[in-house]
Amino acid sequence: MAEHAYLPSFFWVAPFTALLFGIAALPLAAPHFWESNRNKLVVSAVLGLPVLALYALHQPGAIAHTAEDYLSFIILLGSLFVISAGVVLDGDLRATPAVNTTFLCVGALAASVVGTTGASMLLIRPLLRTNSERHRTVHTVVFFIFLVSNIGGSLTPLGDPPLFLGYLQGVPFTWTFKLMPEWLFTTGVLLGIYYVWDSRAMSRENPPSLRADEEYTEPLRIQGKENLAWLAGILAAAAFLQAPWREFVMVALALVSLRRTPNALHAANHFSWHPIVEVAVVFAGIFATMIPALDLLRAHGSRLGVTHEWQYFWATGGLSSFLDNAPTYLTFLALAQGQGLAPEVVGVPHDILAAISLGAVFMGANSYIGNAPNFMVRSIAESRGVRMPSFGGYLAYSGAILIPVFLMVTWIFF
Repeated sequence: MAEHAYLPSFFWVAPFTALLFGIAALPLAAPHFWESNRNKLVVSAVLGLPVLALYALHQPGAIAHTAEDYLSFIILLGSLFVISAGVVLDGDLRATPAVNTTFLCVGALAASVVGTTGASMLLIRPLLRTNSERHRTVHTVVFFIFLVSNIGGSLTPLGDPPLFLGYLQGVPFTWTFKLMPEWLFTTGVLLGIYYVWDSRAMSRENPPSLRADEEYTEPLRIQGKENLAWLAGILAAAAFLQAPWREFVMVALALVSLRRTPNALHAANHFSWHPIVEVAVVFAGIFATMIPALDLLRAHGSRLGVTHEWQYFWATGGLSSFLDNAPTYLTFLALAQGQGLAPEVVGVPHDILAAISLGAVFMGANSYIGNAPNFMVRSIAESRGVRMPSFGGYLAYSGAILIPVFLMVTWIFF
């Protein structure tokens, strides 16, 4: 017998809203308190446990389903985080605009091959090391999050979790290659903006910093190449195995990497558990508190009047900026399937599926919580002394840079 459907009142969106507010406000209002992952866990638990208690009474199956999604999510991210920490791109290039732009371009390409998490963890450390002599580096990390941690992962189901879930729902593996025009346009525009921005920033650096950057250079070299094989194993498991074997293989490969990677390589990468623990505890709260929000969206989504491609792009993207983009993708996919439109791919027209996919992946860059690598990159950058913007400060960057680009994408492609 199927479990009865349960729909909470709109009041139960309040814990999710409060968590978002806490993530935005606490780093400014109580920075010492928010530094501790234990305190983040307390905040997640205080807001998430009432929601879990509600669903335990009315629809416990929803908790089990969310727990499965969360475990798959954090095991994939954790295994990529651990294994990529064993690969050291050693060296220190000159931090010129051309070099930094090349880093971002290579990272955007790699994101669709090894995933946004894998590419972010492989490249953020050498990028920070290359720019260590410069003082104006915040914009470089912000654009790295835009391109490598999000937008770059649009071309394969392995690039970003929403596309992988679409693949599991029946979207052909090669279908995402059709998103190449939008990927090329968006990536090209952002790389151009970054190059101009970094050129201006470099012209304002003080001369001693520029001399140090020019003096302390050495070519890049790869150490820990064995971990590239384990990374390939993670990607193969994600592509070809089903749960729970997929997660078992990922955990096993991560443990093998931890066992076999010399401590010197982890030390060279300044490896710490803090970033992945931060992601785990914050997203535990997000996954728990977003259950009512997603249920209400599924129940009342048709009232939003979302029927055109551009509407799907902005509706999916707007929610993916603050909800986890993977379940948001599935929700709008189900909404499109339920509208009885002419089927092309899993019952959804190509243009609408493209709008849903691009909205979920592209606009995950709009906030720190839009996609898990955003949090990890920010945490790693701060551990290296980069004073990253607050939650609201980051929204100012994305609002000023990304929103106009997304408006151009809408005008050209939708």
